[in-house]
Amino acid sequence: MKLQLIRHTWGTQGPRHELFSSFKAAGYQGVETGVPADEEREDLLDQIALNGFTLILQISSRGRTVDDHLDSFEQLLHKASACQPAMINAHSGRDAWSDAESERFFCRALELEAACGIPVVHETHRRRILYNPWTTARMLERFPNLILCCDFSHWVCVSESLLDDQEEIIRQCAERCHHLHARVGHEQGPQVSDPAAPEYAPHLAAHESWWRMVWDAQRRRGDALTTLVPEFGPPPYAPTFPGTNVPLRDVTEVCDWMAARQADQFRHFTTQA
Repeated sequence: MKLQLIRHTWGTQGPRHELFSSFKAAGYQGVETGVPADEEREDLLDQIALNGFTLILQISSRGRTVDDHLDSFEQLLHKASACQPAMINAHSGRDAWSDAESERFFCRALELEAACGIPVVHETHRRRILYNPWTTARMLERFPNLILCCDFSHWVCVSESLLDDQEEIIRQCAERCHHLHARVGHEQGPQVSDPAAPEYAPHLAAHESWWRMVWDAQRRRGDALTTLVPEFGPPPYAPTFPGTNVPLRDVTEVCDWMAARQADQFRHFTTQA
């Protein structure tokens, strides 16, 4: 199994050709980004091809009702599929829904993604259906074909804990995880200011233990490739110096530090018996 490091474009600025060139120089093999506008599609796909990148597109359903979210999901899935990405990462539904409403969404969404022929992962994300471990566990039990993008930083924030008593659910998620967002969260927020800081050593260690569970499940499945995004975001996700909107640590540096660290962690993982 090989690790592919993917760079998100969230919060980045500047011409796409310069950004992608800098990503490649930093060691990334792909990008995760939103669905491009029609007038931007050609440039995006040209830059993907020029850099030899893997493309992962992100979509976010929206609206007031389940039907609204399904309509937007279908439209966005169609637009994303036209770009022929390797994977589509979906922010799906609403946290406020009942299990019955969430199940109605996934029943139709899984039909739509099966027809499109491109792997669609559903992210464990705040404000969405999979915003906590317990709802996610119920949905995984209900839908055997539901696969995940795991971003456990959201659950740490939602539960105000390092999920010490949720290992069984995390292992259940690892069995369905096809994509990782490697951001470190803490009990009061989804993003630590600096994952290398000693005060966040327990948080980093906990997240890395969960990511290894994912890698182990993928290896046992026989996956040839695992994808990982060091998804540290700009303000307001990144804590800032008061009155400045300047992050306590440069976000690009944090992403690159995490990418390099997880490449090293993966090398250690693959040498284990």
